[in-house]
Amino acid sequence: MTTKTRQNITFDMLQAKAREIGFDVCGVARPKVDARNQQRLDEFVAGGEYGSMAWMNDPERLPRRRDPEMLWPDVKSVIVLGSNYGPAENPMALLDHPDRAMISVYAKNKDYHDLIKKRLKQLARWVVEQSGGTEQVKVFVDTAPVLEKPLGQASGIGWQGKHTNLVSREFGSWLFLGEIFTTLDLPEAEPEIDHCGSCSKCLSACPTDAFPEPYKLDARKCISYLTI
Repeated sequence: MTTKTRQNITFDMLQAKAREIGFDVCGVARPKVDARNQQRLDEFVAGGEYGSMAWMNDPERLPRRRDPEMLWPDVKSVIVLGSNYGPAENPMALLDHPDRAMISVYAKNKDYHDLIKKRLKQLARWVVEQSGGTEQVKVFVDTAPVLEKPLGQASGIGWQGKHTNLVSREFGSWLFLGEIFTTLDLPEAEPEIDHCGSCSKCLSACPTDAFPEPYKLDARKCISYLTI
């Protein structure tokens, strides 16, 4: 993907800069959420599976979550970035030692929100500079009503697995995600396809049976929900 834009930014240039800054994957999508994922969101909310996370059913936020253009009407492209946080050792090995406590891999280092936002701002500044200062940007890292996993699949960096997380061919589910919304009309990537097939290991591995069916999460049963 080397098509030039009016501002002379190519996808290859964008990807190279993203990696230079520290991101492991980079994709571009249109600011659209497909009908299937809109329906999944609606069912999640209607079923009350968000528990006490009342913001999921907020009448102002919900339409923005379903449609990125309602969050920011001027957006033309969504740059989806991911940083690998996969551990050097298999964390599941601790299951053989019930006398030892386990800490989630993502919580063992600095708050990823701070790290990813710093990188997003750096890349966003570069995008503005490359456009001659004529374009606008907004950065998000789990801080706004953005359906980042469907957008991640649309951007080509992975697919949303049966456990509802984004899965990368190279990094699995070990990606911290962040997005740059921009008024710049960038060339979009090819969407990734679902490679789960008949596999359901992620569902059977869940110790609290938080997945009533594939691609559907009941947050009230999820261990991560306990720390919100």
